[in-house]
Amino acid sequence: MQRTYCDRRSRRDMLRIGAAGLLGIGVSTPQILQAQAAAARAGGSGKDVSLIIVFLQGGLSTIDTWDMKPQAPAEFRGEFDPIDSVVPGIQFCEHLPRVAGQADKFSLVKSFGHSNSGHGPADHFMLTGYLPRAGFNGGLKPNNQRPAHGAVISRSLGPRGSVPPYVCLPKMHNSAGSSYLGSSAAPFVVEADPNAPNFAVPDLAPPLTVPASRLESRAALLSTVNRFARTAEVEANRNAQTTHTFQRQAFDLMTSPATKTAFDIAQESEAIRDEYGRNSLGQSCLMARRLVTAGVRCVLIDHTNWDTHYDNFNVLKNDLLPHLDAAMSTLFRDLHDRGMLETTMVLVTGEFGRTPRINKDAGRDHWGPSSAIAIGGGGIRGGAVVGASNERAEKPATKPYGPADLAATIYHGLGINPQTEYRTPEGRPIPIVSGDGQVIDGLF
Repeated sequence: MQRTYCDRRSRRDMLRIGAAGLLGIGVSTPQILQAQAAAARAGGSGKDVSLIIVFLQGGLSTIDTWDMKPQAPAEFRGEFDPIDSVVPGIQFCEHLPRVAGQADKFSLVKSFGHSNSGHGPADHFMLTGYLPRAGFNGGLKPNNQRPAHGAVISRSLGPRGSVPPYVCLPKMHNSAGSSYLGSSAAPFVVEADPNAPNFAVPDLAPPLTVPASRLESRAALLSTVNRFARTAEVEANRNAQTTHTFQRQAFDLMTSPATKTAFDIAQESEAIRDEYGRNSLGQSCLMARRLVTAGVRCVLIDHTNWDTHYDNFNVLKNDLLPHLDAAMSTLFRDLHDRGMLETTMVLVTGEFGRTPRINKDAGRDHWGPSSAIAIGGGGIRGGAVVGASNERAEKPATKPYGPADLAATIYHGLGINPQTEYRTPEGRPIPIVSGDGQVIDGLF
C-alpha cells in the first residue's frame, strides 16, 4: 500500500481523515449525520440493493486477465495462456482459475474504454462518470469536481439504520468524495487495513485519553448544556436546537453494537478469512461483505498498485493476480451462498486498461481507449459477455461503452433514476449521469 505510481507520488499522500473530519476543517460527525438526515427526508425510490466497488487503482491489465487475445502477435498477446471457465465460450487468464470457476455469477463488458490515460483524471472519470474539467489537479490531492457514485447513492437513498450509507476502505480515494452534495453524502472512511493484526476503526473508538467510564459522563454533561442552550438561545439560533440530536447520534455510532459488529472482522472464521486471502485486498473484500450485510449501501475498496509499467507478467503472476483470484472469487461465491448476490452489485475495475503492445521493459503502459470491466449481482446477468474489443484489444470493436454508461447502469441497478439532477450550493442543476450515458445493453 506504500508503493508509488509512475508519477512518483504515493497514493497514500492524501487527506487522512475519518468520520470526524470529512470534507475539511470544521465538519464533524454530528454535522454529517445532521445533513444525512436532511437528505433522507427528501426520500428515495431505490430498490434494496447495495454496491461494492473493487477499484484496482493503477490500471488492471485486462488483456492479460479477462480480455485475452491468444491469436494476436507475441508482442501483444503476452506470456499467459487462457483457460476455460464454467461458462462455455468464456475464458480467463490461467492465473485466475478460481475467478473462472465463478464466471456464471457476473458479466464482462469488453467494449469499454474512455478518452483519458492519466491516473488522476481517469480515476475521477471512472468513480464519478464525469471527465474532469480544466483545472483538475490530477488527483494528487482530494479534488472531487463531481460526486463519486457512493456519494450519489448516499444522497439518493440515505442510511439504513445506524450504519453509514457509504464507506471507503482501507483508505480514502482522492476522487471518492461528495463534491457539491456536501456532508450528507460524504463517506465514512475506515483509514485502516483490515488485514493488519491490530485492525481497528479509529472513529468507532473513544479517544485513548478518555476512559469508557467517562464517555457516558461526558454525554450526560453535553445533554445538560444542550438543555440550557435550547432555553437561552431558542430564538437566537434555531439551528442549534437540533444539533444535540446529531451529537447523540455520533455518540451512538461510536457505541452502537450493530456498527461495531459490522466492522469487527475478527468475528469471521479463520477458514473464511483464509479463503478471501490474508492480504489487504482479500480482507477488504471480506469487510465489504460484512458491511453490506449490516446495511451499508456502498463500499469502495481502493486497492493499489496495478501500475505495471515494468515486469508486468512477473508482478501479475506472483503478486497481484493470486490476491485478486482469491478475493474476487470468494466474494461472489460468499454473496451467492448467503443469498445476497441478488441484492448486492459488485463492480471490479481499474481506471483504464494497459497498452496492447508490450513495452521494452516487459511492461504495459496506460491505455484509456480499451479495457474490460467485470460486474455482477444486483440484477445483473451472470455468465454473459457484452461487446468485444478488436483483435489486439486496442479499441472497442462493437458498440462502445464508457464511464457515463457505467454510472447510468449502477444507478439503474440500485433503483435511482439516471436522469436525476441535484443542485450545487449556487442553485445550478447538475445531472448525476453525464451527457448521453445509457444503461449498458444486455446486462439486466
